This record gives sequence, C-alpha cells and structure tokens, in this order.
Amino acid sequence: MKMSNKEQIGSQTNLIYGVDDNPTVGKKVLFGLQHIFAAFSGIVVVPLVISGALGFDSAMTTSLISASILAAGLATIIQAYGVGPVGARVACIMGTDFTFVSPAISVGSTLGMAGIVGATILGSLFEIILSFFIKPLMKLFPPIVTGTVVCLIGLTLLPVSIDWAAGGTGSADYGSLLNISIAMLVLVVTLLLNRYGKGMISSASILIGMIVGYVVCIPFGMVDFTAVTEASWFAIPNILEYGIIFDWKAVLAFIPAYFVTTIETVGCLKAIGETSDVEMTDKKIGAGILADGFGSICGGLVGSFSNTSFSQNVGLISLTKVASKHVAVMAGILLVCLGLFPKLAGVINGIPQPVLGGVGLVMFGMVAAAGIKTLSRVELTDRNLLIIATSMALGLGVTFRPEFISGLPEALQMIFSSGISTGTIVALVLNLVLKETQVSAEKLQKVEVA
Repeated sequence: MKMSNKEQIGSQTNLIYGVDDNPTVGKKVLFGLQHIFAAFSGIVVVPLVISGALGFDSAMTTSLISASILAAGLATIIQAYGVGPVGARVACIMGTDFTFVSPAISVGSTLGMAGIVGATILGSLFEIILSFFIKPLMKLFPPIVTGTVVCLIGLTLLPVSIDWAAGGTGSADYGSLLNISIAMLVLVVTLLLNRYGKGMISSASILIGMIVGYVVCIPFGMVDFTAVTEASWFAIPNILEYGIIFDWKAVLAFIPAYFVTTIETVGCLKAIGETSDVEMTDKKIGAGILADGFGSICGGLVGSFSNTSFSQNVGLISLTKVASKHVAVMAGILLVCLGLFPKLAGVINGIPQPVLGGVGLVMFGMVAAAGIKTLSRVELTDRNLLIIATSMALGLGVTFRPEFISGLPEALQMIFSSGISTGTIVALVLNLVLKETQVSAEKLQKVEVA
C-alpha cells in the first residue's frame, strides 16, 4: 500500500509524540522544563538589558523580570492551546525579543516605562492587522525562501551558543578550559543519551544534560544563588503598575520591530511545521501571528514587553522527537508559576552559561539542519543557488559584523539588525526579482547533441 506524503515524512522523523498527542502529566512537566531551560535566558536577558540602559533600580528590574516570565507563559498558552481563532496550536514557545530592545530604550528614555507599555499595546494592533493578510504574504514564501530562513535561524543562533559555551560575552573567564570542558560535557551527555537512551531517557536528554552540568558547576562556584536568596517567595505583577502613556511617535518607533518579528514568526512557524510533520497553512500561520499580537498585549498589561515566537526552541523538537502542543501548554503554565514564585525563577536564572552553551550547540544545529532538509527538496538551479548564497551571505554577515549597518538610518538599522530578518527580506526580494529561466526539453537535447 502506498504511503501518503505525510506518512512518509512522519516515518522519516519518527516523532514519539505528534502535535495532538497528549503525554502524561509527569512527562509534560519534564518536557516542558526542557523548553523553559532553552528559552529562559532569552526571556530574562531582555528586561535586564532594558533596565540597565534606562537606569531602573534593582527592585523594578526584578519586577520586570517576573512580569516578563509571566507574560511569556500567558503568550505561550495562547499560542499553543489556542483561543478561538487565535493561536497556531503547535509546540511554539513565546517570550520577549531583542528586536524590541532598541525601540524600548528609545521610548523609555523620554516617556519611561509608561511610554513603553503604551507603545507595546498599541503597536501590537499593527501585528494583529497584519495577521489577516497572511494569505497573500505566504505566496512569497516558497520552499526556497522558507528553507533559507529556517537554516538562517539556526546558523545565526550558533554564535550565541558559542558565547554561552565560552562563559558568556564579557565574562572574565571567557573561553577558559573549565567553561569549555563543562559545555562539552553537557554536549556529549546530551548526544549520548539522545542517541542511545531508551524512552524517556532519550526524550529528556536536554534536561538531563543540563542537570548534570548544573550539578558539576556547583563545586566550582559557578552557580550564583544570589537571585534565589534575594527573591521573594510569591509576587503578583500589578496590572499597569507603571501607568500607561499612548504616544503615536512612540508607536511609530515600535512598528518596524513588529514587522520584523512578524516575518521571523512566519519563518519560526514554518520551521516548527517541518520538524513536527504539520502542514503550516495560511490559516495556521495567520492564527500564530494573531497570537503574537495578543501575547504582546498581555505583556504590556502586566508591565512587561512585546512577545514573539522563540526560534531557539525549534531544535528541541528535532532532537527529542516531541512535538506535542500540550507540552508547550505545560511549559506556559510552568512559566506562569515561575513568574508568580520568583525564588523558583531564580534557580533557573542561575544556570551557568557553559551549561546553556552545551545544549544550545546541539539545538541550534538541529534547526539549521531542518532548513537544509527543506532546501534538499528544492531544485538547485543557478537561480536558486544565487538566492540561497546571497541571503545566507548577508544574513550571516549582519550577524557576525553588526557594525556593517551602523551608517544606515535608525529605522533601517532596526529592520536589518537581525540576521534572520535581513536574510528573509533578501530571499523574498530575490525570489520575486530573479525569474526562473524555462528551458524546454527540446533545447536541452539540442545542446547535448551539439
């Protein structure tokens, strides 16, 4: 009996849990923790950077971190579980994004946190409107574009994991033997368990690898428990605690960032579809973009920042073979709990950078591999090779040398500051501009005869 295309794909990926499969509560907690560990640093770093730039005190910084964790949890639940027409209903983890750091600092320097909250909420309406125009937008995303974007997502994140493995950017012991040894230990443990472990051992390889690394780091004094001791046991972020200011000039600063994250979310959802054996239709992607917008509204209301999909979590699906949306929902519930119990968040916040680097290398590499898999199904004509090469070159170039765009106007810098957005835009434009030359079979035969 002939297998369907979906069955053929599924047989290749060998998912343990598909999108709609619902593991036991214990397994969902275990798998959900893996997603949180992978995303936590990204969620926490953004409010830290913005607070530092705007000179907020430690109490306010702590409050912003808790609010960001809570908002990420709410946005993840909305995205994965779905509420009516909102949510892609796949294993997509949400959180704060670096794309919004620059406009948030710009707005916050004049209008304070109240201005950031107002711009976050009003700007999200732009993304919500965009979500209803995904169908014509998706025509611009054939496999040649999506494959390139997915590959770029993984490749642009790899320098981040290398920095983590070395001890973190700016650390005094950057690249020390100890840091690299721990990162490699975590990497090796993760790989061995994933490849040779059975059942839950294989599926939870990321979590186990990180726990091993965490424990090894304690005697070396690499785990900072300050955040745990100083944090309160329970805290509820106040709705609009910092007030709200609606200023259209502030909103205009946020709109390019929302456009960029919309493009990145399309790529991220496409990547999740590739690894989860799910066809990401226009409707699903539109619902995912809509969830981005509502997630950002939630972020603003609890006194946090805009939310979008986390591309670093896509690699977990490929590695663990767990694509269940129910796992992502559990991750969202756990994030909400962490936002309400700061001491628990402090434990995760204390994970040493080399530990994150060890698992990051594997996960981000898997994302890049998923993109290569998509491109392998594309006919590599001269035209398609030009699109791939140019998009990769400019996307990675901006990632490795961000000063390359320092002379551009601020609005353009914001759009092209991300290697993912740069590569995506270049791939989109080249796919439209460079027309495929159609050569008939008769002409080919004539050439061969000649």
